[in-house]
Amino acid sequence: MSVNPLASWHQLVQDRNPEGLASLLSDEVVFHSPVVHTPQIGKAITTHYLTAAFHVFFNETFRYTREVAGARDAVLEFQVEIDGISVNGVDMISWDADGKIVEFKVMIRPLKAIRLIHEKMAAMLQAGR
Repeated sequence: MSVNPLASWHQLVQDRNPEGLASLLSDEVVFHSPVVHTPQIGKAITTHYLTAAFHVFFNETFRYTREVAGARDAVLEFQVEIDGISVNGVDMISWDADGKIVEFKVMIRPLKAIRLIHEKMAAMLQAGR
């Protein structure tokens, strides 16, 4: 594997630049949202969700607080404050032998954070971001 997908993901987050998603995501990537019941399948829809997430989550308070990584997967715990609400969550990421992300799952707590994220993400997605 020539690409380190975890390092690439961290760089995109640090730069707050979703442009690199196209080369990082598998064509068949599966995205699991904390507020959408069914998995979202494919690069286009996953890029749409993650691009919106870049606008909602990655402000100056966002930080990863813990990382547990294996050969082809990682769990990244994060903390961010949005509109005065502390949001705690995890990104669960899996990738293939070519370094392409094949699964991305987001889980969030507490309940008021989930409601806030649902509202903000819906607005971003409807705006086409």
